[in-house]
Amino acid sequence: MNNRQKLVAAWVALTITSTVFAQSYPVKPIRIIDGFPPGGATTFIGRVVGERLTERIGQPIVIDNRPGAGSNLAAAIAARATPDGYTLFMALTSSVAPAPSLYPHLDYNVLNDFAYVGLLATGSFVLVVHPSLPVQTIADLVAYAKTKPQELRYGSGGIATPLHLAMELLRGRTGIDLIHVPYKGAGPLVVALTGGEIQLGFSSVAGAIPMISAGRLRAIAVTSAKRAKALPDVPTIEQSGLSNFDVTGRYGLLAPLATPAAIIRRLNSETALIVALPEVEAKLNTVGIESATSTPEGFKQIMRGEVAQWAKVIRDAKITAVD
Repeated sequence: MNNRQKLVAAWVALTITSTVFAQSYPVKPIRIIDGFPPGGATTFIGRVVGERLTERIGQPIVIDNRPGAGSNLAAAIAARATPDGYTLFMALTSSVAPAPSLYPHLDYNVLNDFAYVGLLATGSFVLVVHPSLPVQTIADLVAYAKTKPQELRYGSGGIATPLHLAMELLRGRTGIDLIHVPYKGAGPLVVALTGGEIQLGFSSVAGAIPMISAGRLRAIAVTSAKRAKALPDVPTIEQSGLSNFDVTGRYGLLAPLATPAAIIRRLNSETALIVALPEVEAKLNTVGIESATSTPEGFKQIMRGEVAQWAKVIRDAKITAVD
C-alpha cells in the first residue's frame, strides 16, 4: 500500500469512527459555558434553547457561568475542553470578536481554536438620548454635535465593551467629537442617561425599552442591519444615512476545534429547528432578542468579519484594555 492509499484508508477509518460516535451521542449531560453572570441574555438564550434541546436529545443541558475578562475566561476554558461534543461555548460576537485586538496574550484564538456550530439569536443596540437633547435623527445629532465639540457626554458599559465600541464606530464614521464616560455595566449607564448625567449612549433594546416607553429616553436609531421587532418605528442607522453600518449582538454556539463533524452537524440541525419554533421565538422576543440560524461555515464567516471590523475601530480610536 503506497502513502496515498494509507492516507485514504486512515481518512475513511476516521470518518467511520466519527459517524458511529455521533450516532450514539449524547450519552451524558452537555455543558454550555457562559462567559457572563447568570441573568443576562446569554444565560437566558442558553436556558430557553437548552430546555428544548434536552427534550429532543434526552440529556440535560447544564449552563456553566464563568464570568470574567469580557467572556475571554470562558472562551479559553471551552477551547481547551475535550472535543467530544459535551462542552460548548455560548459566544456573543460583539464581545468575543474585539478580543484579539484588545488582548494580545489571549489563551485562545477565536477563529482557529473552535469548531463553529451555528447562530441561535441576534440582538440590536439602540442609540438613545436624553429628552433635553434637541435631536430627533442621526443627521440632527451629527449636525448638533459638530457645533459643540467635546461638550456632549456619552456613556458606555465600560471601556472596550460593545456599547463603547459601537459609539466609537459611529464617531469614526461621522467625525463627531464626544466625551466618553464609562460605567460599570449597562444598568448604571441607563440610570445616568435618564438622570441627565450624560446626554446619549447605546443600550440594548431590552434595557432601553422601559425608559423609551415612559418618555424618559428618546430612541434615535438601532444599530442592526434591519429594524428591531421590539422597536418597529425606529429606523436603523443605515436607513438614517450611514451605509454598511451594522452592529448586531449575535449569539451562537462554538465547540472545541476537533469536535467530530457529525456532532457539529447534529447540533446545528437540532438548534436550528428549536429557535424556529414559534414559542421559542416568542420567548426570545420578550427580552428584545430575535431567533437566528446559520450554517457552521456561515457563523465563522460572520465572526471573521466582526474580528476585522473591530480591529479597525480599536486601532483608529486607539482603544486599549488591561491585559
